[in-house]
Amino acid sequence: MPTHLTLHLRTDDPTNAFTAIIRTYDDLLDAGRYGQKRRRYLASVVHFGQWLDGEGLEPSDVDAALIGQFLSKHLPQCTCPRPVPLRLIEVRAALHLLLGLLQRLGIAPLPSSDEIARELACFDDKMREVWGLSKGTRDHRCRIIRRLLKRQFGIGRIDLTQLSPSIIRAFVLGDADWSTSTIRVMGGAVRCYLRHRKLLGDDVHDLLRAVPRPAYWRDAALPEALSPDELNQLLHAFDAPCPSRRRGYAIVRCLADLGLRSSEIISLRLEDISWQEGTVRVAAGKARRADVLPLPHETGVAIADYLLHERPASSRREVFVRHVAPLGEPVGRRVVQQTVHAAYRRLGWDRTRVHILRHTLGSRLVNAGTPMKQIADLLRHRSIVTSAIYARVDAARLSAVALPWPGYKA
Repeated sequence: MPTHLTLHLRTDDPTNAFTAIIRTYDDLLDAGRYGQKRRRYLASVVHFGQWLDGEGLEPSDVDAALIGQFLSKHLPQCTCPRPVPLRLIEVRAALHLLLGLLQRLGIAPLPSSDEIARELACFDDKMREVWGLSKGTRDHRCRIIRRLLKRQFGIGRIDLTQLSPSIIRAFVLGDADWSTSTIRVMGGAVRCYLRHRKLLGDDVHDLLRAVPRPAYWRDAALPEALSPDELNQLLHAFDAPCPSRRRGYAIVRCLADLGLRSSEIISLRLEDISWQEGTVRVAAGKARRADVLPLPHETGVAIADYLLHERPASSRREVFVRHVAPLGEPVGRRVVQQTVHAAYRRLGWDRTRVHILRHTLGSRLVNAGTPMKQIADLLRHRSIVTSAIYARVDAARLSAVALPWPGYKA
């Protein structure tokens, strides 16, 4: 910690609320290789401890709500002797790391599980075990159902007899400016939840019938895909120096060459790659099965280049890990999205979708004359119908075989 900062925020201050655990917290930062952030995180904890002392509170009182109070009320109008860390994002991260440590040490209580939390945990288990939905889909549907249950029952007991068809319909339709796709997503989540309750023995027949089904023509438009030239530009977007260049290039090759989903990329482990056989194992995910795919040469070279020359030393077995604190921990879905979005921005594109690379692979396979069953296997679809929707013949190929209109003269 810089000298001028230690004058006001001493980590060895015996009067601070967190003196007893500050060294353990520092060891946690050291293990996570927080680097330059380490000093500011320590200063944030000491600052929070000073505020806690002033409020007459103890470390055992710390929970997410108390941290939120400090961040929202004290930090914006803080008059503590300068300098103290005041960046909201950084201070919040430091204090939530502290909360996790206090809970693991048994100093702060673990969050209690309320009625809605227990209901959503059961719903999440059913979505995973019965319907095999991906974690991203499950999390999204749980967020929607939490809103419904909290709006209707608050902290009280969940009683589906108190839900009427009109309540269900109003919740799904939402605001007047909601798009058809938003209503479809809301309806899908509510319908899935009601089916879950039906499996538990509840009579939800009338509620299911009340869920709106807006018109949707799935085959009305071709799926968006990159042209061969655009894909080449995207891959070359990593030629110039940029943050985590080798990791980014390897991620995009996995998206474009293997058609991996973001969740599959972050779950990819070192032992999933067989360099001798030239294969990669994709763990059980949305299709609820593990698949072994051929590893294209270019993709393997990109992954090897990242592993050898950029990946930080880490005991974790995931292929792609963080390059900032906590260093060496597995990346999340957001890192995959940010990697692609940053490449789009470097090219001056206004695209935002990551899944377009999966569409692109499907279109390339169809245009190359690959049998639909092989496409379904490579994209790991349980139904050929799904592959037919992802990968259609493009307009250029269709026009090449079109016959002239009878009687038409050019």
